[in-house]
Amino acid sequence: MTTPPSTLQMQEWLVKRISEYLELVPDQLDVDAPLADLGLDSVYALALCGDIESEFGVPVEPTLAWDYPTVAELATGVLAELKTTGTQGWASVS
Repeated sequence: MTTPPSTLQMQEWLVKRISEYLELVPDQLDVDAPLADLGLDSVYALALCGDIESEFGVPVEPTLAWDYPTVAELATGVLAELKTTGTQGWASVS
């Protein structure tokens, strides 16, 4: 049985995705900074939701980035959703 990613692994995956959208070096992205303050707008937030759904096979609400406004909080929220739904799509996170 595959285990879900750790919080750190999920944060790293999210940092990679978000830094690509915002054209930042991943090291520049503070996981505790509000995503809106970093420049993540509604278009990027929707794209991120699509990435999460595609990568992990779990449907997420389009308000996800506003419900969990930092990378750290978002990682926790996505992991909670994966555990709740029992989704096995996490195998590719490393």
